[in-house]
Amino acid sequence: MKHAAHRASARRGAGVGSWSTGRASGVTQAVGIDDLDDALAAKLNEVAPPTRRSIRLAAKASARRSHFMTGSALTVLVGAAASSMAVTQARGDWSLPLADSVAINLVTPSSSAGSSSANDSGARVSRSDYRQPLATASQRNEGSWELGESELDAGQMSKSLANNPNVAVLMDANRLVLPSGFNPDHATGDAGNAYEFSQCTWWAYVRRHQLGLPVGSHLGNAKDWSGSARSLGYWVDNTPRNVGDIVVFQAGQEGSDSTYGHVAIVEKINPDGSIVTSECSASMNGKTYSRTLSNVHALSYIHY
Repeated sequence: MKHAAHRASARRGAGVGSWSTGRASGVTQAVGIDDLDDALAAKLNEVAPPTRRSIRLAAKASARRSHFMTGSALTVLVGAAASSMAVTQARGDWSLPLADSVAINLVTPSSSAGSSSANDSGARVSRSDYRQPLATASQRNEGSWELGESELDAGQMSKSLANNPNVAVLMDANRLVLPSGFNPDHATGDAGNAYEFSQCTWWAYVRRHQLGLPVGSHLGNAKDWSGSARSLGYWVDNTPRNVGDIVVFQAGQEGSDSTYGHVAIVEKINPDGSIVTSECSASMNGKTYSRTLSNVHALSYIHY
């Protein structure tokens, strides 16, 4: 009895960890789990309920695959764009302006409904304004210069060129009537005041120097001044034009000396054309007087 029970127990143990087939025919064949084919194992895995760990692992793997595919696609797009621009540059046919003259607007979708920018995304090239305003000197960090008030008197600036700046200013005022080929830098004949004190010629010399205008030292008697000045290159005619012009009276003219004539200085030109003078004579002892003359074109005038 013990031997029979042992055999039965051993026979039952033979089926542990195995699958039995052929039960209908009474033939029992033991097959190990390791001997199952792959298809059957896959089938068993499909019907087996998934665990939480397997679900998490599968989700992570799916996310990694998605990120990898997205990065690869962007790399391909950037590479293709760079290649296209390089080819276009090589053939000298740019479809867009250079980078320093293109306005790039980074547009992001708006979170508010109905916004016109909500349909745009990424980078967009604005073709409405390629050129940007030039930077100012301060923005370019450039140096600047200023002209101090004491460095230049703007009132003395002139377009005409002359060694004497006062003459240059008068030339600007008379530019429409200047004689053709006039040389403002002609000889002045000035070697100091050589005229007798309180004579009309003495005062004319003094006053011209006060006004910064040229005058000769040896122009002769008063009546001879216009001819002597003209020979030196001065502009001489019969029209008063500027304050400071020398008026030349011939002998006896307008009450002048019947032998030597007379000279005076124009101090004002009135709207009606008459002039106001400053004059001197031997009897005045260096003092001056003034008068208004209307017959102006009968006299001669030394300008500069």
